[in-house]
This record gives sequence, C-alpha cells and structure tokens, in this order.
Amino acid sequence: MRSLNRRQAFALGGGFIALTLMPMAADAQVSNDAAELMKKFTGGKEPAKGRITLDVPEIAENGNTVPLSVSVDSPMTPDAYVKEVMILADGNPNAGVATLTFTPMSGKAEASIRIRLAATQNVVAIAKMNDGSCFTERKSVKVTIGGCGG
Repeated sequence: MRSLNRRQAFALGGGFIALTLMPMAADAQVSNDAAELMKKFTGGKEPAKGRITLDVPEIAENGNTVPLSVSVDSPMTPDAYVKEVMILADGNPNAGVATLTFTPMSGKAEASIRIRLAATQNVVAIAKMNDGSCFTERKSVKVTIGGCGG
C-alpha cells in the first residue's frame, strides 16, 4: 500500500472540504423567483392593471413588519368572484409573501396583513378571478431598516 505524503494529505483534505461546501454555495445563490411565481399563478397570462387597491406605506421604517391591505373590486357572487390574491415582494430572497383564498361566501375580497421586506423593493398583488382573468397592482416601498437580514 502506498502512503500519502503531507502535500497529498492536504490536497485530499482540501478537496473533501470543497466537495462538502458545494451544496451550501449552490443554496446561497438562490435568486428571486417573482417572475416565475407570477407566471405560474397566472398560467402564463399577462395580468391587466386595475381592480386592485394595494395599500402599503411608501416608507417603512422597519422592514420586519410592514402593514399591507389589499382589496379587489368584485361583486363576489357565484358568477363573478375573486378566487385568489397572491402577494409578491420582488426584492426578498423568496418572493412569495402570501396567497389569500376567497370564495363568494367571503363577501368582500379584501385582507390586511403584515409582511416582511428585506430592502427597498416593489410589492406586487395579483388577483385571479373565477373566470381565469388576472389583475395586478404594484407599489414601491422604501425600507429604512432591513427586515430579513439587517
């Protein structure tokens, strides 16, 4: 059996460490998936502007808790109602913030939640109606203290 010298042992150890760290480096390079989530939610359709009222502050002092209210103009009858509203933050590491589900029994298509924003970015609301049509609204929020990392 052949023995290893010190250089070969260091090279082998360095290679082992590099191999064990590769999956962590791949995880750290996860990019924001806002466009992919939007495409999946709308089924590839381009959402129209309008019918959504998105209320978020222009400046959020603390990104850890940003109040958000969303409402969709819909009669909420069995023939015409809002099925889902997806909230996206295009600057967060994971863009999907919330998906709200409604039925005609909801009465109104509106909700108020608090979201977490990593930095200054756009917040996007997309509403999917029962007939498959989609509507969107976008607001920019300036975060002075980061929520997800700072």
